Amino acid sequence: MATINYLTRIEFDFGASRSIAALVNELGLKKPMIVTDPFLSKLAVVGEIVDLLKAYKPAVFSGTPSNPTQEALELAIELYKAEACDGLIAIGGGSSMDLAKGVALMTTHPGSLEEYAVILGGLPKITSKVAPVIAIPTTAGTGSEVGRGALITLKDGRKLGFLSPHFFPKIAVCDPDLTLGLPPSLTAATGMDALTHCIETFISPRINPPADAIALDGAQRAAKWIEVAYQDGSNRDARWNMMMASLQGGLTFQKGLGAVHSMSHPLGGIKSPALHHGTLNALILPAVLRFNRNFCEEKLQTLERQIGLDPSVSLDQFITKLNQRLHLPASLSEMGLKKDVLPLMVEGAMNDHSTATNPRPLTKQDFEFLFNEVY
Repeated sequence: MATINYLTRIEFDFGASRSIAALVNELGLKKPMIVTDPFLSKLAVVGEIVDLLKAYKPAVFSGTPSNPTQEALELAIELYKAEACDGLIAIGGGSSMDLAKGVALMTTHPGSLEEYAVILGGLPKITSKVAPVIAIPTTAGTGSEVGRGALITLKDGRKLGFLSPHFFPKIAVCDPDLTLGLPPSLTAATGMDALTHCIETFISPRINPPADAIALDGAQRAAKWIEVAYQDGSNRDARWNMMMASLQGGLTFQKGLGAVHSMSHPLGGIKSPALHHGTLNALILPAVLRFNRNFCEEKLQTLERQIGLDPSVSLDQFITKLNQRLHLPASLSEMGLKKDVLPLMVEGAMNDHSTATNPRPLTKQDFEFLFNEVY
């Protein structure tokens, strides 16, 4: 039996973020807390939303790190409680949205954060008491604005996933205007994140034809528009389509991801060097596609046709060349990672929740091979 569920409300178009006050009022919030990061907090986008919400006097937490941590979560919870907030508005990329979901959980549920991790049996413990979240993405890649999950690095270094249908933001506000100023490097990294989401969810063995259709369209859209957005960040068609591809990737998380994310999740938990999630996905994707090929040949051929590849070009070859044109790193060593951490990364990948939905079953030896392949 296949369980299929799409519950997220989405407001999508240029200028959609200008309706934020009406949306807050619609949810009945009296005192929202904005969750964002140090960089965005200095830009006009956050200031404009704060100004639109001046009647609500929102609290602002701007301490979200590039990979959300338990320490940052505790600081955000402290502010949320001190200001007597009753809901959250996440502005930024996946890190701000994940941190907001963590606040929504831990201000309404007892116990420790760890006990709610999906790998530790926490999914059924998360209830509808989760505080309401409005998600406003400022990048086109993460898909977290329509995702039911959050990734948070614990104090002991473990990067754990927290999943629940109650984690869906009440409203996702997708405004391509907010991505027009993204620099080329971030456009490339986040765009490849979106493309990876669409590809990995499409080849997942879980049965969900609606998600497959969305993933297929999203993959075609991202493959067509990512280089346009990279080369001309002011191209409105490219920005619109990349935000839609990102949204579509998030909508297909229902199917689960695979080995790319099993590997990028523990890598993203490393404090130094700080490794960008989308960049990691782009780097790892070709090797995983080659590894999985014989276990999802028909699906990969479907993706290749949908993207419009020449029959002589495989999807992994296309991604490798695309990464080169986007000037993304080609190896973990190029990103500054030391090889002696790989055994710990293998352990993390084996324990990651995405491993279960990779089309090819994975062993410790398989992950050792894959990590060495991309090192």
